[in-house]
This record gives sequence, C-alpha cells and structure tokens, in this order.
Amino acid sequence: MINQAGIDLIKQWEGCKLKAYKDVAGVWTVGYGLTSGAGFIEVGPDTVLTQDEADWYLEQVVDRFASQIRPMIAGQINENQFAAFVSLAYNIGVGAFKRSSALKHFNAGRIELVPDAMRMWKKAGGKTVQGLINRREAEVSLFLKPVAKPAPVVAPKQRSTPAQSRTVQASVAQAASAVGGAVGALNALDGVAQVVALIGCIVIAAMAMFIMRERLKAWASGWR
Repeated sequence: MINQAGIDLIKQWEGCKLKAYKDVAGVWTVGYGLTSGAGFIEVGPDTVLTQDEADWYLEQVVDRFASQIRPMIAGQINENQFAAFVSLAYNIGVGAFKRSSALKHFNAGRIELVPDAMRMWKKAGGKTVQGLINRREAEVSLFLKPVAKPAPVVAPKQRSTPAQSRTVQASVAQAASAVGGAVGALNALDGVAQVVALIGCIVIAAMAMFIMRERLKAWASGWR
C-alpha cells in the first residue's frame, strides 16, 4: 500500500464517478479511474458502483499497482517517491511505466532527471491534455517532497554520582526535616506529647534512611 498522500493524489485527479463514462481516450471508466484493464470487472456503459464499492476497488487496484511496480525499482526509494510512481503507473499503465524513462533514470541513480521524464506523459489519444499536465506536476511535487522525519528521542542524561539522584536528595531532605522536627519537639513540648512527637520523627527519619540505602544499592548495581 502507498501512503495517504499518494491515495489522496489519485483520488483528486481520477475523481470518483459512480456511473460509467468514457475518459479522454475513449475508454469506459468508473469509480476512481477503474477500467476493464484492471482485471476486476468489465466496465461498460451500464456499469454503476456504490461509493463503498468505488473506495474498495481503489484500494485493491492501488495495492496491485504498488506490488507490480515495486520489483521494477532498484535501490532505495522513499514513500513519497514511491507513491508518485504508483500514481503515474495507475494513470499510464504498468507496462508503460516499466518502459518509461522516468523509471530508467531512477534506477540509474539520475534522480534529477526523473521529474522531466514524468512530465513527458501528458498526452491522451495523441493530443496534449492540460489535465494530464496538471496531474504530472502534482506527481512531481510529491516525488520531490522530502519525507518528514520523526523527532529524535533524547535519552535522559546519565547521572554521574548518587548525589544527583532526586530520590537520594529527597531522602536526605526528609531525614534532615525529621531531625529538625525532633529537636523542635524536645524544645517546645514536654511529657507524653514530647515522646509521641519524638517517636514520629524517628520513624520518618528511619524511613528516609531506608529509602536512601535502597537507592544507593540500586546505584551500585548499575541502575541510574
């Protein structure tokens, strides 16, 4: 299958007519440029499709054209270049595409000559057709369009010492706060209240030290 830009281009230039008509070359056509030559149905003056059928035939025909021309292409080709070639082949036929100078230039690495070679396919019935000129320009534009690259994933910066660990930093801060709370309790409270506050601070400090110890063990094992 080709990318969505290619599908949209084919839909735009083929148009969709649910009742059969003769194209500029006098060939009976229906849906998105479907003809008897595609090998799915015999298209004649009485052929009528639903929209769902037209969309389905388009997908099938595009897949077929893509699978037929892919083995003809030597070397690397990006998705926009391939979609443009499929659109061209869809319009002129696989046999014509195989013989085209556009394909020959591409396979020879003469990429800069491909656009003008594609533009040569502008005639139907021996006559130059403005619609084909416009379509070729759209295909060339897609062929030349760079493929967007996904934004690189930036790896988190490695910490060089345990002190840079936020977990260790938080544990130290929590332990210091607990010690400060214990000192405050000794100075401000007395009796049972002082004992309860002191025990609470000791528990908090112990938990903070436990967390810090486990984080340091993980650091020692290589986890950052």
